[in-house]
Amino acid sequence: MTTSHQHPPALGTENPQPPVPTASEVEDMSVEERARLAGILDDVDVVHNQRKWPIPGTRAEKRAERAVALWFVISAVSGLAFLAAFLFWPYEYVAPGEPGYTLYTLYTPIVGFTFGLAVLALGIGVIAYIKKFFPDEVSVQQRHDGASDDVARLTVTAQLVKAGQDTSIARRKLIIRAAGGAAGVLGLGLGIAAVAPLVRNPWKGGDNAALWVTGWKPVNGETVYLRRDTGDPHEVSLVRPEDQAPGSMETVFPFREADREDEEALIAGLRGSDTPVMLIRLRPDQQVVQRAGHENFHYGDYYAYSKICTHLGCPTSLYESQTNRILCPCHQTQFLATEYARPVFGPGTRPLPQLPITVNDEGYLVATGDFAEPVGPAFWERRYNP
Repeated sequence: MTTSHQHPPALGTENPQPPVPTASEVEDMSVEERARLAGILDDVDVVHNQRKWPIPGTRAEKRAERAVALWFVISAVSGLAFLAAFLFWPYEYVAPGEPGYTLYTLYTPIVGFTFGLAVLALGIGVIAYIKKFFPDEVSVQQRHDGASDDVARLTVTAQLVKAGQDTSIARRKLIIRAAGGAAGVLGLGLGIAAVAPLVRNPWKGGDNAALWVTGWKPVNGETVYLRRDTGDPHEVSLVRPEDQAPGSMETVFPFREADREDEEALIAGLRGSDTPVMLIRLRPDQQVVQRAGHENFHYGDYYAYSKICTHLGCPTSLYESQTNRILCPCHQTQFLATEYARPVFGPGTRPLPQLPITVNDEGYLVATGDFAEPVGPAFWERRYNP
């Protein structure tokens, strides 16, 4: 039988730990003493530590400081340019060939370039500061498991303070101001970019504000027909009641006779984000629950609902004729067509707006007015009565 023997470590190879002071004793120590104690407690062996600028105030050090500050200045200027472009550059759509089209096409590149340069310059400035002013240090640390005690927490703070002293950041006012300005401008820009798209005055334009009206709003009493999209914007295909079978659905768009020779108006009617409507013909003798005040919005078995989901604006493109449910494929909200398109499943909380329709003397389906409420997702000050 073999017997194993454990020999004691050779003399001088032990690594005895000094007695750990109490938290009150640590609080009485200086920053340097705490930092030195932190290294001892963490089993950190500093092999090499040399400051980049042992003699402060040299010309080379000043040049390095200006070089680092320059990157922060570039970041700050780029951040200001991003803010100016984001807030004041013309961003509304301009058709090709129209005045201002070139400026419109440059909006996204300018915003993207200035924001990217601000972030890039800020990152380069931080890296340059670390490379030029952090001491060259090589340390070896033993790995320990478990949470830190109170003494370790106190001493690690001292380590951070000592690191700041070693890099002499406190006396580098140029870098502090430039970095603070760059970070502040970039933070302000991110905040405005995040909030600005949510802030739009819903009352701008009065009764004709963009958030309150759609392409279905009658203009000067002109008839607004229901039109199907055939793929050719110049081909106008109007809808008659006999065109649809019971239990079917068709997507329709607004059309006015004044727009027949206006190519831009024809395309706008088909491509408007708030104009698509689901024209649903229910089966005969189905029980329907009308929304208060909308009792005359339908024509016989025909009901017209906005195709824009009230959750996040996806197209509610699916219709189950057996259950009379309108489905949004994005987040699975379901609306019941026989009950004023109220949501019965999913994250949506408001019914789809209903378009009032009838049939004119020519036998075509027409809109008798615009939607009674805004189309699409909610926004501040939205008027809605359940």
